[in-house]
Amino acid sequence: MLRIVMKSKIHNATITETNLNYQGSITIDSALLKEADIFPGERAQVVNLNNGTRLETYVIEGEVNSGIICMNGAMARYAQVGDKVIIISYGLMDSKEAAIFRKKIVNVNEKNKSVKK
Repeated sequence: MLRIVMKSKIHNATITETNLNYQGSITIDSALLKEADIFPGERAQVVNLNNGTRLETYVIEGEVNSGIICMNGAMARYAQVGDKVIIISYGLMDSKEAAIFRKKIVNVNEKNKSVKK
């Protein structure tokens, strides 16, 4: 059996921009992507803590250390600058791998810089 397991997440990120006139996706600071082991183009779920929406999209790599978290295209209708979000990526694993897999959780501050907890 294969299981869909949380692979990594960026926790408590702040939306810095919205861009309705872009074709879609979420742009994320490439330093955060690297730390969370999320690839550009990878499927991600975005959970908006301010309004309760859960959306799925793909990731676009943003400028390194910019702190950018930008909701693009139709997703821009579901967030405002300043909203707090959790960005989650998932992996497909067999039961044996899922039992020992160590997820990556990247906690960020109000400027979307990684902080240790």
